[in-house]
Amino acid sequence: MTDAIPVLINSAGGTAASKGDALAGEVRTAFATAGLQIDLRLLDAEGLRDAVKELKGERLIVVGGGDGTLGCAARILVERGEGTALGILPLGTRNHLARELGIPLDLPGAAKVIAARDTRKIDVAWAADRMFLNNASIGLYPQMVELREDTRRRHKVTKWLAAIPASIATLKRIRHHRLRLRSAEGARQIVTPMLFVGNNHYEIEQGHPGKRSALDDGLLSVFAIGPSHRFQLIGFAIRSLLGRTQRDRDFAAIGDVAEMEVSGPSRAVDIALDGEVTELQLPFTFRIDPLALTVVAPPPPVA
Repeated sequence: MTDAIPVLINSAGGTAASKGDALAGEVRTAFATAGLQIDLRLLDAEGLRDAVKELKGERLIVVGGGDGTLGCAARILVERGEGTALGILPLGTRNHLARELGIPLDLPGAAKVIAARDTRKIDVAWAADRMFLNNASIGLYPQMVELREDTRRRHKVTKWLAAIPASIATLKRIRHHRLRLRSAEGARQIVTPMLFVGNNHYEIEQGHPGKRSALDDGLLSVFAIGPSHRFQLIGFAIRSLLGRTQRDRDFAAIGDVAEMEVSGPSRAVDIALDGEVTELQLPFTFRIDPLALTVVAPPPPVA
């Protein structure tokens, strides 16, 4: 254990990559202003994973990166079970977890949160043996992500620019998935272009599309999209952004469960876990792991 707080940053992705050589100085200044001494390490994804594994016995480890990077570090901490708190520097593209924890997206603000040392326990979720912090999806989204990343590799463009042709290409060849969902509520056969499973309840009501009101309710949020044709899906996307989706019209299945088995006629499926695509063998089980991760974050708002 060291006196300085370990600060591990994935320097290859998101905001970190765009800051380039200026990143280290900005991080050191932010923590010095917050009154904290740090052991700063700029690493690639593999090096960051190895560093978290080596840092045993720490009360706090700060990780800078996007949701995928945070998920990688969080899994190591959860499986080790030492109660090490995860401090967050939001340096990704979307920073969903940081936003929902109320962590400022600027470095000085995030450093002040870490200096305050307020901690919370939050749920994590699993798809088979893969952990995720935000959500998982089968179908359209992992298909789009793979096309987007291929476009980024070939044309050296940003994630946002690559997403435009990837989304168009995805809608041109919509694939439907036949899945059987089994939970304590019973079993259901569905045919859907996309199955979405969230770690805690995701709002679909007007004014709160895609938001989570809590991160410690101990339930998975399940949505199977109903619209199946191209223009229906475009309409669904617009209604989702406006918070005007309709349960009977837009979803083939919806509900909150603690555990759910997914099976189907295919041998395996591609699945996006916090935006990272992998393949899982069928059948597999989604499950919630209540209060498994300690994070440094402002106290949740009083209900």
